[in-house]
Amino acid sequence: MDKFRILKGIPANLKMINVDTDMIIPKQFLKTIKRTGLGKSLFYEMRYDETGKKIKEFILNQEPYNKSSILITGKNFGCGSSREHAPWALLDFGIKCIISASFADIFYNNCFKNGMLPITLNEKKIEELIQYSKRKENIEINLEKQEIKFGNQIISFELDSFKKNCLLNGLDDIALSLEKSDKISSYEEKIKKNKPWIN
Repeated sequence: MDKFRILKGIPANLKMINVDTDMIIPKQFLKTIKRTGLGKSLFYEMRYDETGKKIKEFILNQEPYNKSSILITGKNFGCGSSREHAPWALLDFGIKCIISASFADIFYNNCFKNGMLPITLNEKKIEELIQYSKRKENIEINLEKQEIKFGNQIISFELDSFKKNCLLNGLDDIALSLEKSDKISSYEEKIKKNKPWIN
């Protein structure tokens, strides 16, 4: 998993509440277990019409937001089913940070497991970022300082220290387990000696 330190980008504003995981990546695209290739189907039913043509009015189909790495959304983002394909699709599209007033718990935790940063802010601060996004200028997200810098303003955000450490060091569940490989090996050797009939 890539390390997350500082992210700069023009934020895209998807001002919708209760965006569920089926809206993020519809069920017909869940046949794969690969994490790549899902970006083209992100928000499929909102991005494309019945003929498969891109809908110009949708924010992620517009320049420069079609290259955004930061997405500002309405509250309760990622609700619905627990499909991990949702963060996979966002990440494959290029989204590395999502800013919302609230997230569904499972989606929120899945973001960290896939190297994405979900930031929770109050709606007043989100509105400030939305207004700034219309300028089509970069904002900077500094994970170590837990700050969002835009123009001459700075917004601080809260984050669990364990989740922050995992993102800073690029640690997913497998990497966290491998950090304890010496203890795991030691335990296995102990079991072999004390309970040889198990092997």
